[in-house]
Amino acid sequence: MNSGKIVGIKNQVVEVAFEGDSPSLHEILTIPALENTFLEVVGSTTSKSFYCLSFGSVEGLKRGDEVLNTGERLSIPAGEQVLGRVIDVFGKTHDGLGPLINASSCPVILGDRNNLSDSEPPVSILTTGIKAIDFFSPLLKGGKVGLFGGAGVGKTVLLNELIHNTLMGEKKIPDSLSVFAAVGERSREAQELYELIKSTGLAPYIALVLGQMGENPAVRSRTAYAAAALAANFRDTMEKDVLFLIDNIYRFAQAGSELATLQNSIPSEDGYQPTLTSEMGSLHEKLASNSKGSITAIEAIFVPSDDMTDYGVEAIFPYLDTYVVLSRSVYQKGFVPAIDLVESASTALDNSIVSPFHYIAYIEAKGILEKAAKLE
Repeated sequence: MNSGKIVGIKNQVVEVAFEGDSPSLHEILTIPALENTFLEVVGSTTSKSFYCLSFGSVEGLKRGDEVLNTGERLSIPAGEQVLGRVIDVFGKTHDGLGPLINASSCPVILGDRNNLSDSEPPVSILTTGIKAIDFFSPLLKGGKVGLFGGAGVGKTVLLNELIHNTLMGEKKIPDSLSVFAAVGERSREAQELYELIKSTGLAPYIALVLGQMGENPAVRSRTAYAAAALAANFRDTMEKDVLFLIDNIYRFAQAGSELATLQNSIPSEDGYQPTLTSEMGSLHEKLASNSKGSITAIEAIFVPSDDMTDYGVEAIFPYLDTYVVLSRSVYQKGFVPAIDLVESASTALDNSIVSPFHYIAYIEAKGILEKAAKLE
């Protein structure tokens, strides 16, 4: 193994210098002095020194400590063994059912490109049973859906309802599985979701990947990539239709911003990292559908200060087919789910996908709602 030495430490970002062969981007480095801490190479500062993300505690690390290049990249357990289990980005289990034994794995390869010639656009409607969504902003099977809303307006509750309705409807079809990525949200919510899927009998069809708000930003950022890689693995190697859910993708953007600050990157619009657009692109590119199977992504998106123009929110818009906007004013009126029917929309509302009668009724209803909103 090629070895180097630590030359700087700033929270979760560790700068490492190598005298011999330099490591490649995203390779994993180990630290003999700390067995449970390892690093991922994320950028270079000079031709021989590199910024690395620490996935464990940096307490006890100091300048001059030796690091070893494993030549490997981060990977996550995959296959049928992870269904019904709760794991983190390192493959450790958090459900009290013991460790995963002899499970296959898939690499969390950042920046890998899909074969676009094999991609298939969404062309059919995924019925949720929630009339406000199915009529005003229908979901596309194999598409991407954003649930937008500020704090406390019901994003997680609606997400759980969509899990129940879509999977209970699809459970009779053996080609349908689900991956849930908990990124930067409360541990309590993940526990409640796990109890819910066990009580409804959905556990054999869902894999949960956790990176809660108590984790460091490196873990939170990589949790989203790891869950997307697991969904792509179900699609390609097991040839399954996959329902991918993430709560909350804004926290993924926020984690990247924290890491960029520690790496002294010059901030971009609204103070976010300059690489935000490419990070969103690389994540969503993994969530494409192809001839082997489809990935339907449902993404909860926190809207800071209820400001839809926030750059962290705007960076997600280009990748979505459907927008479901949850409104605080609607919530305060006592309507649940608190969907703003005027602001919500979907590319599925094209008369080539939905029936002409649905399309005409939608246009008429939208006009009536817009007039009512102006009168208020």
